Order: sequence, then C-alpha cells, then structure tokens
Amino acid sequence: MPELPEVEIVKQSLDKKIRKKKVQKVIIRNKNLRFKIPKTFKKFLENKIVYKVSRFSKYLIIYLSNNEFCLIHLGMSGTIHLIDSKNKNKNNFTNLSFYNSSSLPKKHNHIEIIFDEFKIIYNDPRRFGFFQIIKNFDDLEKRFMHLGPEPFDNKFNLKYFLQFKKNKERTIKELLIDQKFVSGIGNIYASEILFLSKVNPQKKIKLLTLKECNQIIKNSKKVLLDAIDKGGSSIRDFKNTDG
Repeated sequence: MPELPEVEIVKQSLDKKIRKKKVQKVIIRNKNLRFKIPKTFKKFLENKIVYKVSRFSKYLIIYLSNNEFCLIHLGMSGTIHLIDSKNKNKNNFTNLSFYNSSSLPKKHNHIEIIFDEFKIIYNDPRRFGFFQIIKNFDDLEKRFMHLGPEPFDNKFNLKYFLQFKKNKERTIKELLIDQKFVSGIGNIYASEILFLSKVNPQKKIKLLTLKECNQIIKNSKKVLLDAIDKGGSSIRDFKNTDG
C-alpha cells in the first residue's frame, strides 16, 4: 500500500501536469471501487478547472473551481497513468504512481479524466481505492478530523507523543501505524523509523524512554523526507512525469 512519500510523489507529478487545466470529459468504466463512484461524479467534475493538487496523509486532494474538491485514495493497488493524446507512439504514457510497468495495463482501468491534450487513467486491480466529492472547505476539514497530525506537523512533538504513552500496552509499531496517532505512516516506514531509532518494534510504548520518543519523532521526519527525495519506495523502477 502506498504510504505518505509515494502519495506525495504522485501529488507532485499530478500538480505539475493538471494545474490550471480544464476537465473536458469523464469516463467511468467501473463505479464499484471501495465506495461506489457517486452518480453525480461525472457532472461534478466535467468543465471544472483544477487549481492545484494537494495531499494530506495518504489522500490526494484536487482543488477545483467553485471551491469544491475531489478526494482520491489509492487504496492498496491504485495507480494513476497519464496518456498523451497527441503522441501516437506506443510508449506515450507515464505511470505517476510508485508501481511501474513498461506498458499501460489492459485491465482494471476504472476511471478516465480527459483534458485537452492528455488524459489520466485510474487503474486499481483490488479496487480498495476511491474517489469522493467534497463540496466545500468545511467538509474537507471534517473529512480529516479523525486523523492525527502528519509527522512534519509541529504538533507531532514530545508533548503530543507523551499523551499516548501513559499506561499503554500497545507496541510502538502498532502506535506508529495508527492513523489516529500520526497520519501517513504505514508498515514499511514504521519499520524504517524504528530501525534507525534503534527501538524494538515490539517494545511497549509505556516502556519507552524520553530519548527513544525524541528519536522516533526526529526519525519519522527524516525517513519520510529521505523517501520523498528518492521518489518513494518502489517495487520496480519508479517514473514520474519527467520519466
């Protein structure tokens, strides 16, 4: 499953390509994702201008005209592909996500969002990803209320950490992948953070020293920033919009 760094790379690639572009057409080939694609989705997205693409935790946020938003979660196997409409070459696509293949998948292309000179395709074999309509900024904020701060947030500090430490039987690995505690970290990066911090993943959080807590906070930021800098974790070679 893509974690914060992989989603950040997709966000950067998408923002670079679709910012200030107008959605011409939407094709829904399969509405049965984790949550059904809303019946109004096509009408909602068509003719809207993309102001920017942002991210919170593992969610992509497309800012649209009329102060509306389209939320995308890639689930476990969701990928986004960009097809150049004018280029007739076989290899006229770029996989924006952290899984990479040498050809566009023929199956599981569920949604196409078409712009003037290119289109983006959402592919998801397991269908655990989803698209969601958000009508205003207040609803967008409410959508993330159940999630903890990102590791880069100033709120993710020692004082905050210690609130979760008291009399807890949970292990530190369990805590780090709890999205209510901190957003965006999954199994891969939790392991990397704890290895760098020299903390046993099975250690109970109530037994952590202050030094260990500070190391985990510091290395959460370091590991994720390093991963973003390197283009995220890849099962195969990763390609962004620059190839």
